[in-house]
Order: sequence, then structure tokens, then C-alpha cells
Amino acid sequence: MKLNSLLKMTVLATGTLGLGAMSASAQDITLGFVTHAQGNPFIQQIIDGAEAAGKDLGVTLEVAQQPGSQAEGQLKLTQNFANAGAQGVATSIQGEAMTRGLNDLVDAGVRIVQFNTLSTNIKAPYVGEKSVESGRVLGKMIVDKLGGAEAKGTVILGICFPGIQVLENRSQGVQESLKAAPGLNVLGPYDVKVSEVENYNRWQQLYAANPDAVAMIGLCAPDIASLGKLNAENGDKFVAGGYDLTEPNLKAIQDGHAYVSIGQSAFVQGYLPVALMVHAIKNDKPLEVGFYDAGAQIVTADSVDMGNGLPAISFEEAIRLAGDAAATAEYYKAWSQKVMADPTAGMQPIAAEAE
Repeated sequence: MKLNSLLKMTVLATGTLGLGAMSASAQDITLGFVTHAQGNPFIQQIIDGAEAAGKDLGVTLEVAQQPGSQAEGQLKLTQNFANAGAQGVATSIQGEAMTRGLNDLVDAGVRIVQFNTLSTNIKAPYVGEKSVESGRVLGKMIVDKLGGAEAKGTVILGICFPGIQVLENRSQGVQESLKAAPGLNVLGPYDVKVSEVENYNRWQQLYAANPDAVAMIGLCAPDIASLGKLNAENGDKFVAGGYDLTEPNLKAIQDGHAYVSIGQSAFVQGYLPVALMVHAIKNDKPLEVGFYDAGAQIVTADSVDMGNGLPAISFEEAIRLAGDAAATAEYYKAWSQKVMADPTAGMQPIAAEAE
């Protein structure tokens, strides 16, 4: 397979994990893993999780990435893997234009798993956060920081990929919680783009137009780093919050320029899709449509909740894990071993994702 952004990693079975006693045939399995937003550190954390699963299970894992968010490009990379003989492909969903093509692959026997972003019209399971609920959590954290029900002022929302359902769901949840303070005037969500430079520039423009804003909330991975920089340049006058536990985001919180980040368990979003595909292939079964909750993480400078029953860690340890794939895999080891016992445990109806 020839893809400009293709990374091929062939790994051998370790013998420590392995979906029962079937690991001897693992070397015959090749899987594809397709992501959007190439180069984004949060997306790399998802890839790290997928590669950890590939190593634990002893399968061949190939990763392809595209810049930005184009449904047609994402589908093409997925189809390329299937055409090259991959028995399963995990992909984020960048629009309904992917639906028919992915359903055709499912009908042809290719195991498809959605992660990070989804379509409820695709006949495949989804691994990700409970998007509306995570927005509610973030919105409540911001309201509480601003003073609770008596809070007043302008709050600005930003979204990097307008129209992507899980992001729109996050926005819905945030706005639900912000209504607890009737004195808050919510503007947006505005399109703030995903690339580092564009993202910062959009936030800078929004703040210039609303210099009295008391809070700025991003719904995507690059936002907290941008908002932290913007806040530092303007005397830390607003509360900044958003998503994902990347090093730049956590450092913005550590330095006091941002308040809270909601993690969506990037390692889980990479690891579990691979485990699900391998389980289905080895057992010669189709994948059932359903929702697997990757879990939420809530991090401020004073508190770190990693979710998923994971051990408590300090803020400094959270920063270290954000940039260390091997240490993260070790931290998740007990969770990974539990998943290997039955990757399908805990499946919920697909509608539960947006509850």
C-alpha cells in the first residue's frame, strides 16, 4: 500500500496478553487505523493507544492520517486499507459522506470500528466519550469558577469542526450547564479551526471583539493551548476551559492561564477499537453496533481525575504521561488486561453516547 502518511508497524505477540488462547494466529491479522487532524498531539495519543494494543495482541497495525477533516479523504484511506487486505479498519468519522462506503465494507465482511467521532447511521460500534454529558461537566466547572448561579458576563464558545456531531453535542451540554447562571451571555459557538496558527488567530479575533469576556470555552484539542497563550498576553482576565490532556493544554493550566480540561481518554479510544476488531476476527463474528464509553477525565491545577478506575496521579504525573507513550501504556496496563478478558464488556446502545 502506498500512502504518503502511512506508518506501518509490525509487532510480535508478547505472550502477556492475548484474548484467550488464540494469540498464535495473531500474526495473520492486519488492521488499518485512520485518523483526521494529522500532527495534532491529541490524535497522536489515540494512535499511541492503538499501537499499544497492536503490540499487546501481536497483530500488524497500519496507520494512515489526513490533515484537517475531509469525509471523502477519510473514507478513501479506509477503503485503501480494505482493498489491500486489512481484515479490519478503525476510523474517526468526518461526515455522513462516509456512511454508505463504510456500510458497504461492513457488508463485505470487513470489521469497522468508529472512534472519536461517529455517525449513528454506520453499522459499526463506536468508542468515544458521552459527548453531551462531557459538555455538561465542562459547563458546570466554568459556572462554578465564575461564581455559580449569580455569575454574569459574556462567555464565548469555539468549535474547530462545525457540523461534527460529537462537537455539536459538547456545545449543547456546555450551554445547558451555563443556563444555571441566567446572567451569562453566551456567544457562539464560532468556527475556530483546528490548526495551531489558525486556532490561535481565531480566538485572538474573538477576544479583540469581546474584551469584556469573562470566560472562553473551546470544544476541541488545540483550544486550551491557544486560550492559555491569549490569556497570558492579556493579564489572565478570563476563565479558559476546554478539552484534552495534551502537554500544551496541561502546561497552560499549570501556569495558571487556563482553568480546566476535560479529557476523553485518548489511550482508550485507540486501544479498544483494535481489541474489538481482533476479538471479532479471531472469533469469526461480526461486530455488534453499540457504544463503548471511553470515559471522561477532569483536570484542574488542583485535581486530577483520570476516570476508568485508574490509579490516582499528581498533576505533574499527568503532564509526564501526556508526552510519554510507553509510560501511558504501563499506567493503563491493569485496564488493558481487563479489556483483553472481554473487549465487548460494557457495550451500551449507540444512543447512549448523546444522553
